[in-house]
Amino acid sequence: MKRKIIEKLIQWKNKTERKPLILKGARQVGKTYILKWFGKENFPFVHYLNFEKDNQLAAIFNKDLSPKRILQEISFYLNTSIQENNDLIIFDEIQNVPRALTSLKYFQEEMPQLAICSAGSLLGLQLSDESFPVGKVEFLEMHPMSFEEFLMGLEDIKSCEFLVNLKFHETIPDLIHQHLWEQLKIYFVVGGLPEVVKTFHEQRGDVFTALTNVREKQDNLIATYVADMAKHSGKKNAMHIERLWRNIPAQLARTIDGSVPKFKFKDIIPGIQRYTGLVDTIDWLIATGLIIKVPIVNSAQLPLSAYTQENSFKLYVFDVGILGALSQMAPKIILDYTYGTYKGYFAENFVAQEFFGESTKDFYCWREGASEVEFLKEMNGELFPIEIKSGWVTQSKSLKVFAQKYKPKYKTIFSARNLNIDQTHGMHSYPLYTAGRFPLL
Repeated sequence: MKRKIIEKLIQWKNKTERKPLILKGARQVGKTYILKWFGKENFPFVHYLNFEKDNQLAAIFNKDLSPKRILQEISFYLNTSIQENNDLIIFDEIQNVPRALTSLKYFQEEMPQLAICSAGSLLGLQLSDESFPVGKVEFLEMHPMSFEEFLMGLEDIKSCEFLVNLKFHETIPDLIHQHLWEQLKIYFVVGGLPEVVKTFHEQRGDVFTALTNVREKQDNLIATYVADMAKHSGKKNAMHIERLWRNIPAQLARTIDGSVPKFKFKDIIPGIQRYTGLVDTIDWLIATGLIIKVPIVNSAQLPLSAYTQENSFKLYVFDVGILGALSQMAPKIILDYTYGTYKGYFAENFVAQEFFGESTKDFYCWREGASEVEFLKEMNGELFPIEIKSGWVTQSKSLKVFAQKYKPKYKTIFSARNLNIDQTHGMHSYPLYTAGRFPLL
């Protein structure tokens, strides 16, 4: 499956002063596959080591951290010759061998011509200044497949190309709009984890069977994530982490209008009523890539970070398909779009996921008094309020309140409606499925 991160990997390869690369991301987002594919397409030979599957590999790094010695032992282990100036080495699940992380410093200093890519699912828990000096490596972050990548994965090439080439002054024919809307509802069920997308793609001739198997695979992945919690955080902490993670969609029951509420800390874990008791748990989930945290600001002035409070934020699940599985929402209900105010949460989670996947992490929620705008983004010194609507009704009192107070250049509403740019009133109406393309130019 083609992924947009390939372009960034090629840019890394072509740098004149290239450093070892670390690819971060949650389990099952496709890190191993994409590194192997990238290596196969761009290097004469790829040498792959998985530190999770083979515990013996740790012994290579238990002596000194001389790159020449390490490379020699890797050559013996793989029974192959490694060309320093031409080949790619992949260290997978590198978090399992901390000294391998440390060795990247010496590869950068003593063997900069060698291309090394590392990947790990739990690197956010392992990386620290003690692991290796800052400045000796480069980072890329990988996320679930975006809606655009999902279309590519389904071989819906025409739809994908249409989205990629869409400009804000153009119109979307109703036939294409309806098709993309139906594909988006499928994405709400399937999500963007490559193995899940593959399952749907291979079996979509029988949609019922395909989505049944999709949900089974998602449930299995959730079990894997929960096992990681137990393995890497201890039994007690794992219980807290799992309860908080599962509580994110459960908090929907506290809303009336379907918008994502400020995260409430009470009653998630018995005896813990405040943010201070949950901060480590939340940070663990963020570090492993399983949640997206969006701060709430109480004023739309720059810098936005100055108007946040540590205990005021929204939490989203990293993948909308996993959100559906955690919510135990039947695929048919999602496809029929008959799940009441929950639609708002799915739509909002989807947009947050698309923004986050485009490496646009500096977005916020705005809330003053009784008014709230789901997302607020700063671009080139301008603030852009973004309202999320799951259906065709797009009236927004909060957006009007924001516009009257802060006079933004233009306002944006994502909804089920077709694309409509009202330059006179500065109102931009985007279909939800274009979230990854915001702002259209």
